Amino acid sequence: MVKLFFVRSAHIIPGMEHGIANLLGALSLAVMDRIEQGAREVVGRGGETPAALIVIGYGQGMTNDKLRRILGLSHSGTVRLVDRLVSDRLVERRAGKDGREVALHLTASGAASRNELLASRISAVTSLLDVLSVAERKQLATLIRELLARQDTSEMDRFTICRMCDDRVCTNCPLPTSKGQHAR
Repeated sequence: MVKLFFVRSAHIIPGMEHGIANLLGALSLAVMDRIEQGAREVVGRGGETPAALIVIGYGQGMTNDKLRRILGLSHSGTVRLVDRLVSDRLVERRAGKDGREVALHLTASGAASRNELLASRISAVTSLLDVLSVAERKQLATLIRELLARQDTSEMDRFTICRMCDDRVCTNCPLPTSKGQHAR
């Protein structure tokens, strides 16, 4: 899913930056392809299944509706996804806070799969970084944090962008939100 705040200003990028944008797009696809391949190896499914496991694992009593908004799925698509996760014994439904909602929680098997997904994601990305020196990695980290920190994001945008993030590693997300910096 492409967020509009990334696409809106693409037409105003000066000539030299078109090349940078093109290269960054290619790198982004290389990273996503590696992450997707690793996720398929871990859970046997691609698409939004890996992201759903990670998001549900944030442990805030995730509801179908919030999961739907984070993943950008239709209501029926989210229900089918959750049904598959329940059928695979990775997720269980429990009573929500107000009795009308259903809260989604990882099973022990789901939590183990989530941990494998997160490790696979980090491994896929770090393998791309192996060609850089320590100094180059630090420079890249600074640039990436700056790029993220300067985005105009809402709280929901942040959940969407960070849907595959390891919240044990990223304890101070650089993405700003309309409600200010806060933990997931």
